Amino acid sequence: MTARRGTEISIAQLAAEAGVSRARVEAIFPTDAELFDAVTELWFEPHVEIMEAVLQSDLPINRKFHEFYVRRFRRNRAEFERDPAAFAVLCDLGARRFEQVRSYVDLADHYLCELIAQAQAEGYFEGLQIDRALTLINQMLMPYTMADMLIILHERLAEDKLAAIIDTIFAGLTGTDGGASGLTAIRQV
Repeated sequence: MTARRGTEISIAQLAAEAGVSRARVEAIFPTDAELFDAVTELWFEPHVEIMEAVLQSDLPINRKFHEFYVRRFRRNRAEFERDPAAFAVLCDLGARRFEQVRSYVDLADHYLCELIAQAQAEGYFEGLQIDRALTLINQMLMPYTMADMLIILHERLAEDKLAAIIDTIFAGLTGTDGGASGLTAIRQV
């Protein structure tokens, strides 16, 4: 219904479309917010399954990172390509009701922290606190995880680029100052 109408669906609209009483729908979804929560859960359920499967896998840590991102990216890309307009509507709804979506973002961050801890146990990301590594990695890989970025950058996002970013992260992400921030002042040109 959301895809067809291009907007969020209310309890009243759902009842009318389903041909049942509003009271019947309210027995399942007492508020519009709870209806939205159910839609959000359907959106994120496959992503949670992907993340949990990757965490439980016996892949080498760099492959776990890659699969953690590439599997979710493939899912989002397929949904976008299936119906770009509906995808955009759902992204817009998620942005407008971000507080209701936040728990899924926090869950993804939790799972990523578990991967970071595994990587650190193997000697990667030396000198970085987990929260700092999380922030840096999220900023580098944001285009592959934020669904609405896919709308903007669709043609520029590619799995080989994602793999190159992951390889780069594992080749050198540390807490060591490499000189870029070691300046006391920015030079004027």
